[in-house]
Amino acid sequence: LHITIPPESSPLTTYVVNTSDGVPGAKIALSLHRLDTNLMIWTMIGVGTTNEDGCCPGLISQEAFIPGMYKLRFETGLYWERLGKTSFYPYVETVFTIQNPAQKFNLPLLMSPFSYSTHRGN
Repeated sequence: LHITIPPESSPLTTYVVNTSDGVPGAKIALSLHRLDTNLMIWTMIGVGTTNEDGCCPGLISQEAFIPGMYKLRFETGLYWERLGKTSFYPYVETVFTIQNPAQKFNLPLLMSPFSYSTHRGN
């Protein structure tokens, strides 16, 4: 389920920064999910990998981006393992609500092996 969407047309983007080394979080696998409110289960709607700049711009098309609850799952444990480091978090999930899908959303992840933070960027 890997869909290529031109970055300029994606209403949702993300990037990852490895704050412990001061570099982009390159080659981190991630997945985008939407909550099915009838069944109360998460449905995977896309996957991606951060590029050398730590960015993953084309996550979802404007047509598929509807109001609802979403989550981004970053496979951070595998990233740190590739760097020969131990991480406390095997993955990071960021859950957020979209009320107005006509807007653009950027959800950066700032991480080290033992901490992370995120916010809504622009």
